[in-house]
Amino acid sequence: MGGENCFVEQKATKEILLRVTNVCGQCYESLCEGDDVYYDMSTYRYLCKRCKDELSERMNDECEIEEEGEGLF
Repeated sequence: MGGENCFVEQKATKEILLRVTNVCGQCYESLCEGDDVYYDMSTYRYLCKRCKDELSERMNDECEIEEEGEGLF
């Protein structure tokens, strides 16, 4: 996966969830305090693990999407 370095892994805190949302904006999976969340540094948003993994597979080392796929975007 080329895009792994494009994300920062964090634990969802109350403050993070209050500033963003309690769901992943791509798949609407609920995020709870203490969950692993992934900050997408190229689009400045938090994603769940599933969406981060799907997006990461399509990214190169420069965080650019290389292959267009169905779904996520």
